[in-house]
Amino acid sequence: MKLTILLGSFLAMLTNTYLNSDSIMTNDNLLNESLQAYVEKAVSDFSQIPQERKTDLEKIASFIQAKAIAGEPVQLTYICTHNSRRSHFGQLWGATAAAYYNIPNVKTFSGGTEATAFNERAVAACKRVGFEIKTVTQGKNPVYEVKYAANAEPIRLFSKLFSDSSNPQNGFCAILTCTQADEACPVVKGASLRVAVPYEDPKHFDGQPNETEKYDERCKQIATETLYVFSKVKL
Repeated sequence: MKLTILLGSFLAMLTNTYLNSDSIMTNDNLLNESLQAYVEKAVSDFSQIPQERKTDLEKIASFIQAKAIAGEPVQLTYICTHNSRRSHFGQLWGATAAAYYNIPNVKTFSGGTEATAFNERAVAACKRVGFEIKTVTQGKNPVYEVKYAANAEPIRLFSKLFSDSSNPQNGFCAILTCTQADEACPVVKGASLRVAVPYEDPKHFDGQPNETEKYDERCKQIATETLYVFSKVKL
């Protein structure tokens, strides 16, 4: 009888530890297999992020934590000039990181100071790391549906202005992912917090021999830094 009680207590302790682990996901949010391996590698690279970058990234983490603790929606809008590459990377990795770290009520968005298209090279980079991507409409500005997990709701991506009606109009965190957008948007109307974390534009390498390498490099950097943001959220 005592052995049974002790065994039951031990199993309960293990279950409690499992359920409260920072990086445990629910069955609904299990990442696609190749994406899971990619995320785990990115998490192991947090030490490569410069301290100055971490200081700015932690401002975003504080915003997320405050909203989540208050039970309010966590709205993150990633902004770059054309909403074609870096801001879409940010939107996808924000949603993925929220799922990986079990942060509730997170909605990610993206937009630009101009609207063009989700660049096909950036789309290809996302496919290479394990995102499932479905083309919904064709044309100059295609619409894509992207999934990081089999049971996750698809994320609908296309190029748009950051002020587009499909994006939040107030109470959100504006994350500026390029220098041009940072300079063009000294104030982002409706944002509760504005944080600039610019990334080098992989567009500079379009048509070059190292094009794929540079797109993969930028995707990995944004993945690593976004995962770092969510790793600092403690609920």
